[in-house]
Amino acid sequence: MTKVAIFASGSGTNFENIAQRVQSGELSQIEITALYTDHDDAGCIALAHRLNIPVHINKVKDFDSKTAYETHLLELLREEQVEWIILAGYMRLIGETLLEAYEGQILNIHPSLLPKYKGKDAIGQALDHHETQTGTTVHYVDSGMDTGSIIAQKSCDIFENDTHDDVEARVKSLEYELYPAVISEIIQ
Repeated sequence: MTKVAIFASGSGTNFENIAQRVQSGELSQIEITALYTDHDDAGCIALAHRLNIPVHINKVKDFDSKTAYETHLLELLREEQVEWIILAGYMRLIGETLLEAYEGQILNIHPSLLPKYKGKDAIGQALDHHETQTGTTVHYVDSGMDTGSIIAQKSCDIFENDTHDDVEARVKSLEYELYPAVISEIIQ
């Protein structure tokens, strides 16, 4: 059994999808030690409580530096014997403290066909550029913003009258299938 921590900052839909697949036995090779979040009002917290998954809430502003923040996270991760970190809507760049400790063992999912549209609101960026296709990418995390080696991608169409919500729903549907499949393949 491989111990993983899931990092999330928002609503937690990808976190919930992964956790439910772990609990159903579909991702039986992993154990989620805890949800790590940097917002005390994030929707993912309620989901974690409902799924009986421990939660670590740590806000960067409560630490003297990003290094101090990540050193604290690293202590928690080591206490829990975490082998992999799965980012699921974690809206913060991972710094060198965690990157060094977990080199090649941090996964992220991003709502675009990288290398296009890195960073925030990738779907809005695709719509602004009148793309006819977008999708989702699972990649390893490095020191850049959505620049790590790509593991897998899935695409979907953008139709002429699509709203942001229409495209987001299509992309989320792709994410809910792609991310668990990649996790299952990569984390043994």
